[in-house]
Amino acid sequence: MKPARKQRLLLIGLMVVGIGAATFFALKSFNDNLMYFFSTTDVVAGKAPKDALFRLGGMVVKGSVSRPGDGLTVRFTLTDFSKEVVVEYTGILPDLFREGQGIVAHGKLNDQGIFIAEEVLAKHDENYMPPEVKASLKKQDAPAEGK
Repeated sequence: MKPARKQRLLLIGLMVVGIGAATFFALKSFNDNLMYFFSTTDVVAGKAPKDALFRLGGMVVKGSVSRPGDGLTVRFTLTDFSKEVVVEYTGILPDLFREGQGIVAHGKLNDQGIFIAEEVLAKHDENYMPPEVKASLKKQDAPAEGK
């Protein structure tokens, strides 16, 4: 084989390996950043991951919001009208957060089964409910707030 041809084949081989590596890292990054949604029933049934971030949605149970201690930590219970999960969040809650409303929280479960939220998202007006929460409530045949 001529040296020029060997160099071209080597260059093509390196390009294929480079493209393959770039594709692998892009897909791995995408998969690492993918966050699945689970209802409270799914979490109680053990379907949610124990060591990974996920989204949890439901309705804030009336009378469940408490602030243990003097800091920014708040604890409340979420339900899909079938099962309940305790959520703990440290930070400033959205202005629209209130009991009896649908929310979605991002976080993960601790060893005691409490969902430790990193972020809490509340609906933005009277007629909106996060689609995942609405679908979850509909699956439980519960009265959904909003449309």
